[in-house]
Amino acid sequence: MVRGLMSDDEWGFFAPFVIETGPRRGRRPRDHRLVLDGVFWIARTGSPWRDLHDHFGKWSSVYRQFRRWTLSGVWDVMLAALNESGAGQDSVQMIDSTVVRAHQHAAGAQKKRLALKAKVLGALEVASRPRSI
Repeated sequence: MVRGLMSDDEWGFFAPFVIETGPRRGRRPRDHRLVLDGVFWIARTGSPWRDLHDHFGKWSSVYRQFRRWTLSGVWDVMLAALNESGAGQDSVQMIDSTVVRAHQHAAGAQKKRLALKAKVLGALEVASRPRSI
């Protein structure tokens, strides 16, 4: 079992946005709750789609549904409703990567060391014999 799945109250909030009403067409949809849990798991962990846990189904199916909801604007409507209701103020927190800054010393190696390394590697390449004929 995967930790951090939606509670019944949370699913009750999101269900009207992802469950289609009206005449049925096409094949029956998968369990939208699992798909939504899978999308939230990806967003929470930052993992690639291919690393999605098998509990949620095939990663490609979850991604396809996520993409459909994105193109149709479902996420915008859900986030606007969540913001208006105030229900997710304590549980929904996001970090925008544009405001995360590294320390000034995390900029990389000194230029002199990079130039020296390039010279040494270049000299080794010239001095070594070809590896194949």
